Amino acid sequence: MTFSIETLGAEPSQITSLIEMLQEMQAHYEVPCPSADDTLRGLIERPKGAEIIVAMDASTMAGFAAFSAIYPGPYLQAGLFLKELYVRSAYRGRGIGQQMLAHLARLARDRGLSRIDWTADANDERLLRFYDSIGGQQKPDKIFYRLDGDALKRLAS
Repeated sequence: MTFSIETLGAEPSQITSLIEMLQEMQAHYEVPCPSADDTLRGLIERPKGAEIIVAMDASTMAGFAAFSAIYPGPYLQAGLFLKELYVRSAYRGRGIGQQMLAHLARLARDRGLSRIDWTADANDERLLRFYDSIGGQQKPDKIFYRLDGDALKRLAS
């Protein structure tokens, strides 16, 4: 099945659909979600270079991917970091995630970027099998860190 993959536009219907999907994603991962107004503000004020593509099934948004270019990487080459890839539960297993990643691979290639990096939940076996099936390689020599909340505030002070 083919879905259209496109850059998130400014149309109110697309923004509203993405906000709904972001809320669905937060519920899926069982994490708190800001209000729709705060989520809208976050989308509007997202940092320069933070890009979003969406998978559309006619007028229905079926998935999205959020990503940014990064530099430097191995051999001092630029790459792409995939922050989020999410497909609505009703659309999973239909190839949308693979189509979005293929789209990102073409973007990376066309922009002269050497790789795509991402993180994955180590306990989500289905997700890990999906990433393995597209040729993703786990990098056990790297550890993912995060600095947020009080630790971020402490370090910033």
